[in-house]
Amino acid sequence: MEILSGLGCVDYVTLFDEPTPLELITALKPHVLVKGGDWSKETIVGRDVVEWSGGEVVVIPFVEGASTTRLIETILERYDQRT
Repeated sequence: MEILSGLGCVDYVTLFDEPTPLELITALKPHVLVKGGDWSKETIVGRDVVEWSGGEVVVIPFVEGASTTRLIETILERYDQRT
């Protein structure tokens, strides 16, 4: 969350505890909802809410070999080596 919130193009980052972010998306009605390329627009939870309220749903291209999970694992591995 810190990394994302540090990006100049990001206004807000939030967490949710529900199985899907539908309740949060419905409450916030974001202007832009962004998902990774491993999702199709038709399967994005909250797409209808965002588009109905005049917002845009953007699917960013999937980059082979780029993985947020792997990035987190790398950070944790490097951190563990210092302790």
